[in-house]
Amino acid sequence: MSKIVIKAEDISKQYRLGLVGTGTVKDDMKRWWYNLRGKEDPFLKIGEANNRATKSESDYVWSLRDINFEINQGDSVGIIGRNGAGKSTLLKILSQVTQPTTGKIYTKGRIASLLEVGTGFHPEMTGRENIFLNGAILGMRKAEIKRKFDEIVDFSGVERYIDTPVKRYSSGMYVRLAFAVAAHLESEILIVDEVLAVGDAEFQKKCLGKMNDVSKGEGRTVLFVSHNMGAIKTLCNKGIVLDNGGLIYEGGINESVDHYSSIELGSFDEKSAHKSYHNQVEIIESDITNDKKPVNQGASISLGDKLELHLKIAVLGEISDLSIAMDILNVNSELIAHMTNEDDGVYFSKLRNGDVVDLTIETGSLLFVPGLYRINLWIGSSQDDTLYTITNLLVFHLEQSSFTKRTKALPKHSKMYLPTYWKIN
Repeated sequence: MSKIVIKAEDISKQYRLGLVGTGTVKDDMKRWWYNLRGKEDPFLKIGEANNRATKSESDYVWSLRDINFEINQGDSVGIIGRNGAGKSTLLKILSQVTQPTTGKIYTKGRIASLLEVGTGFHPEMTGRENIFLNGAILGMRKAEIKRKFDEIVDFSGVERYIDTPVKRYSSGMYVRLAFAVAAHLESEILIVDEVLAVGDAEFQKKCLGKMNDVSKGEGRTVLFVSHNMGAIKTLCNKGIVLDNGGLIYEGGINESVDHYSSIELGSFDEKSAHKSYHNQVEIIESDITNDKKPVNQGASISLGDKLELHLKIAVLGEISDLSIAMDILNVNSELIAHMTNEDDGVYFSKLRNGDVVDLTIETGSLLFVPGLYRINLWIGSSQDDTLYTITNLLVFHLEQSSFTKRTKALPKHSKMYLPTYWKIN
């Protein structure tokens, strides 16, 4: 017996930029007549791939192009890709929110989808009424919804407001209830786009735990879109990688994330990007050293090494409280370390036009798992108002070294190396 619950055959989705229509009533009628007889649109153009980095010469763009895959019952699949890769479009097609331009989708079982905050909710209806409405849309009987009702309300944490119209809910409350409905009603397939970012950290953790239970405990199929590679790896066992509307990799989740990371390496090769706001400060000097030796873009640094950043900042106006922050991000753009002047009790107050801040920032030993990293710099006023940013101040490779005596490579799925001291008693 086949366990396939979702099958995509040559799925493509084309959008037209600008005005919709052929431009003449005659051609519009011709398109309608062809569509009525089930024939291909006579005005469908080849168009171009959805590459947002380049200016298109066509009025048509392919959001998805020739997508083929199969998903089995019980699989938890992470759909990965950069913004504009076609992830949300694919989920909308799978959820039957929109139809593909070409190709076919075969699904087996009921689908519950959460594509954006409050999908399928009516703002004028109460939370209670929307639970029953959403369940009915999914094909549930009233008795089924009643059986799950208390569990849904308890999970969402909005019991006090369950009889209040959802138009008065905050975005966080909205997504809490929407996710609770989608996850608890008895559908065979759960589709979740990156809407969980609306909720707080505690609720996000709760949602990931529930999706894990749904997939591994109940044997239901989960499709999950997220830019959080940690969440993707925790929840999913398979991955689909999209780029510019095309499926470029399908396989195990660790291999899929590694493949996606190799695409993202391109952004690390960019030169430093400086951006000034309000013309309040100017960077007149910046250099980075490792053991007093200059460090250039793309340099290799050993595990356990320290970095020194030397900055000279010219003040162009009055600043009551200058704040400086330095972020270190990994290849998945996950924030690994965040450092500010306040961490070391250093403050810059009552600066005036013409002042120069001469500063050296020394990190502790870099104990991240070997890989590719970048440093971004932020300068602001009172931690709120951005004055100056440097993206990719430094891009570097961290290599394993004799700092650890282990002979095997540190595991990639870890983030930090913590030195320990072992003694045989």
